[in-house]
Amino acid sequence: MASSAPSSSAAEMDPNTANLRQPATTGDAWYGVAHGCTRKLGMKICGKFQPTSYQSVGSLNVPKPKKTEKSILIAAIKSCRLLMFTYEIAPVFVLMEQLTLKKMREIIGWPNGDGDGLFSPGGAISNMYSVMVARYKYFPEVKTKGMSAAPRLVLFTSEHSHYSIKKAGAVLGFGKENVILLKTDERGRVIPADLEAKVTDAKQKGYVPLFVNATAGTTVYGAFDPINDIADICEKYNLWLHVDGAWGGGLLMSRKHRHKLSGIERANSVTWNPHKMMGVPLQCSAILVREKGILQGCNSMCAGYLFQPDKQYDVNYDTGDKAIQCGRHVDIFKFWLMWKAKGTIGFEQHIDRCLEISEYLYNKIKNREGYEMVFEGQPQHSNVCFWYIPPSLRGMPDGDERREKLHRVAPKIKAMMMECGTTMVGYQPQGDKVNFFRMVVSNHAVTKSDIDFLIDEIERLGHGV
Repeated sequence: MASSAPSSSAAEMDPNTANLRQPATTGDAWYGVAHGCTRKLGMKICGKFQPTSYQSVGSLNVPKPKKTEKSILIAAIKSCRLLMFTYEIAPVFVLMEQLTLKKMREIIGWPNGDGDGLFSPGGAISNMYSVMVARYKYFPEVKTKGMSAAPRLVLFTSEHSHYSIKKAGAVLGFGKENVILLKTDERGRVIPADLEAKVTDAKQKGYVPLFVNATAGTTVYGAFDPINDIADICEKYNLWLHVDGAWGGGLLMSRKHRHKLSGIERANSVTWNPHKMMGVPLQCSAILVREKGILQGCNSMCAGYLFQPDKQYDVNYDTGDKAIQCGRHVDIFKFWLMWKAKGTIGFEQHIDRCLEISEYLYNKIKNREGYEMVFEGQPQHSNVCFWYIPPSLRGMPDGDERREKLHRVAPKIKAMMMECGTTMVGYQPQGDKVNFFRMVVSNHAVTKSDIDFLIDEIERLGHGV
């Protein structure tokens, strides 16, 4: 099925979104990822589908499927219990994964969607893959001889980045002390000058800088590190650049918001979790690598009982030997099916709606009495971080006593929310900042009236705190 470019000027300016599809107008909601994946091939899933057309799935006039077909499809979506490690074990799912990963790489901006990738058990594992392949790229002898074959290697990541980068450093033998944290600005974005200073300092100490992680959507603030500036430094010092887009990668689907990840096409690897901002059922995380074949080189053990080189098909379709584990859960099916049903434009609308609702919350409270924002300016993502200041604290001068009392406000209000059964909003401290609320919108069904209710409920419960 050929793709057509959108008519909007934004799409015309950005070649990476030139193939975003327009909404279906004739009931054909099966568009997005499976270019060249025929209906007949799709019918082979589970080996039991009858030859019934599903081209109108997602439209208003859906023909009622046969009972057996419906039950098979529902069961497959709910469980996806099949494993995938060789083409002969799961041929359709292997092809689905290849098609989808290629499409994701195209959206990132890598030429022709070339490269490699896998769906992994989660963002933490995807990030660990990135560190593994970076080490293999520069020091392949570690695979056979261990870390003793390498000099003291150091990794760099934001002080606001996900803890999985530090965990990867510990698990893979680098050591937590060799994961160097970078300073951020008041919005939680890495300061590039601090990265270059710490790279230079590490080299002067005789260490070998290896890997830099840039976060696209931090967990707490939803901040996007300046990828282009970081990429300049990585190219200058020949460092592997990874972008952790587990939370913010979904914004690549939006022509309105993808500019926040400008420069991601310069990354060597990317983590992207469709189960986060895109609403795909857990779990669904991808590690995408720009260099083809490096996952295989890094992880292959050539188990002869599974990965024979003289099979009757192209053994490049066998994915088990390039993964950490052999058999993998079939995470691709639910994502492929969801993309087919919603289309790229459906994901775009989902993303835009979530950020629109978050912006509505921000605008409602930024100048409202009793609220203080954790940082100045509109959030980059759907994370809205704020303090509710109860009347008892509004006239109190800033100081240790006020900070101590304010630190207890969010936990108390959340406890009352849960006791009342009305709503539940997360809170946490960050650095030297006391507990604050962090409202995150990732469900496009949230309405402005829901946000109004949330604000009223915080004020009702917090009035007497």
